[in-house]
Amino acid sequence: MQRVNLAIVGGGLVGASLALALQDAAKARGWQICLIEPFAPGDAYQPSYDARSTALSYGTRLIYERLGLWSAIAERAEPIRQIHVSDRGRFAAARLQAEEEGVPALGYVVENAWIGHCLWQALDAEVISWRCPAEVTRLDALGDGYRLTLNDEAQLDCDLAILADGGRSGLREQLGIAVSRQPYEQSALIANISPQQAHGGQAFERFTDAGPMALLPLSDNRCALVWTRPSADAERLLRVDDRAFLAELQQAFGYRLGALRQVGARHLYPLALVEAREQVRPHLVVLGNAAHSLHPIAGQGYNLSLRDTLALTEALLGSSAPLGEFATLQAYLRRQRSDQQLTVGFSDRLTRLFGSGEPVLAAGRNLGLLGLDLLPPAKHWFARQAMGLGTRVER
Repeated sequence: MQRVNLAIVGGGLVGASLALALQDAAKARGWQICLIEPFAPGDAYQPSYDARSTALSYGTRLIYERLGLWSAIAERAEPIRQIHVSDRGRFAAARLQAEEEGVPALGYVVENAWIGHCLWQALDAEVISWRCPAEVTRLDALGDGYRLTLNDEAQLDCDLAILADGGRSGLREQLGIAVSRQPYEQSALIANISPQQAHGGQAFERFTDAGPMALLPLSDNRCALVWTRPSADAERLLRVDDRAFLAELQQAFGYRLGALRQVGARHLYPLALVEAREQVRPHLVVLGNAAHSLHPIAGQGYNLSLRDTLALTEALLGSSAPLGEFATLQAYLRRQRSDQQLTVGFSDRLTRLFGSGEPVLAAGRNLGLLGLDLLPPAKHWFARQAMGLGTRVER
């Protein structure tokens, strides 16, 4: 029976980031970390027009700088220099600009495959081992840790198990960890778009009565589209041909980037705010989308998960207690809870306010956008939330 100090169930971006954050101290302390992941990371990055991407906040850049990874990620990171926020059919708009906030960019859009490639290349095989492709089918609590049973019947014991296997975590359910789920009755349609005009590092957040949309700048003058629609209409838009899809998108978005010329593969995701009611147990931490899944329109989900990862790393390395001690894990969660509540609340309220077609709310958000653009303190606060700097990350 093999035993490691730390087993991370899920070797995606969150799990691999935790391994990277811990690896130097783990090497010094003689810890062994095992990543268990069903999809083997590729040895070489392969660019693709249709690659999925993530909006990294400026605060996330600071974290990856601390981990020594940002220079690699930056090679294919498209900076967001301005965010244009508007409400369809109404005159008010707000513009957030990196220059006004004193930062080189408000955020960055990076292909997930590139972030993963950079992370996997940075992991030290002397400290971090992989079980891949492999899945954990069962987690059993021991007195001093957890026993993981894999899909090939192999077993692995650990002092601390990290559950980072995504928002549809079957292991979370198996462990009896309840979740609160608030459906938005919407689905997000995700695709990459090529516009006629150069995006110039500008991101667009556009709110309509049928739901919000975002166009985020990508490399090679592509834009990442997140289009939120009522679920039945999103299903329809998934099935129409490219020409009809672009025509409807053009009508909803307008001509700020000229004609929309090309759309890649479309993907559909039902949306809900999902939060695990337990994030820590003795020798167990729930992390990433398994802990909280947010609406994508505000671009806060992965950035919050990375801040959780940093806070957990600091709690583990700052404690002299045995790895997995419940008091240490509770201290981590207490420390990070305010950030989670603020970010989840910010994302949820923004989604509900700007996704409503109620005339009173529509008029109110129009005034809100106007006020946001006219009142520098309000705009500065909003920008800091969007940049992930409403917390201690910048210190």
